[in-house]
Amino acid sequence: MRESRSMPVPDGLDGMRVDAGVARLLGLSRTAVAMLTEEGSVVVDGIAAGKSEKLVAGAWLEVELPEPKRELTIEAKPVEGMNILYADDDIVAVDKPVGVAAHTGVGWSGPTVVGGLAAAGYRISTSGAHERQGIVHRLDVGTSGVMVVATSERAYTVLKRAFKERTVDKRYHALVQGHPDPSSGTIDAPIGRARGNDWKFAVTADGRPSVTHYDTVEAFQSASLLDIHLETGRTHQIRVHFSAIHHPCCGDLTYGADPKLAKRLGLERQWLHARALGFAHPSDGRWVEITSEYPADLQNALDVLRDA
Repeated sequence: MRESRSMPVPDGLDGMRVDAGVARLLGLSRTAVAMLTEEGSVVVDGIAAGKSEKLVAGAWLEVELPEPKRELTIEAKPVEGMNILYADDDIVAVDKPVGVAAHTGVGWSGPTVVGGLAAAGYRISTSGAHERQGIVHRLDVGTSGVMVVATSERAYTVLKRAFKERTVDKRYHALVQGHPDPSSGTIDAPIGRARGNDWKFAVTADGRPSVTHYDTVEAFQSASLLDIHLETGRTHQIRVHFSAIHHPCCGDLTYGADPKLAKRLGLERQWLHARALGFAHPSDGRWVEITSEYPADLQNALDVLRDA
């Protein structure tokens, strides 16, 4: 049950906006108070107050406080199929299986890369939020492939900057429906949240700039295997961009893939794989490139197409 506070508005808050006054009174952020007003959790003299309304000294104020944040912890638990591709004193690169998150989070209690590394005895950088320690980039739960984690404080700082400045070469392979025209090209289209759907994304006029470069590696009758270089790193970027040009990733039913083709290829998720990462090593600057082979389900889909 959420905790609440009730009290008269102090004289010192007379005339202040609700969001500013309640924030000062209860030690909350103005953003948090604004969210409380939107849900009707700030009441003045029995009436739900808006964030920009003015407080009056002596009025009776009732505030239902936000839920306390649950502290997330790292559970050291082995992750089946998560192999170590490279490791030294500064970094460890893993082959992340599908169905594994980078780290724990609200709403996710399944296996994580961080938990798997802890179970394997790896010391991870303590930089970053507790549950995300060492994480310098992420892969979606439904995407497999190579992922690098910092094991030293120096590596965390250097690699976070490298990803932010886009000096890391991120390459993915994707099997998309049909044949993109041209066979090699660039998709430059802003991405934002899909209207009316908090967990799905779309090309939107007011979205964040997003650029995807691609080359066709192999063409089949009903699909194309692409090598993709991401210039930016938006959530679901590859899936959204190729869906927008009517060539969704095979098996990606969320973004418009053909369920019949997915079934024929034996796919229960999008055919999308983080194939390689290239970056300057955080200790001495030498170029490091780490590659991940296709997992069995993705390789099987290719075999079906090649045998057709």
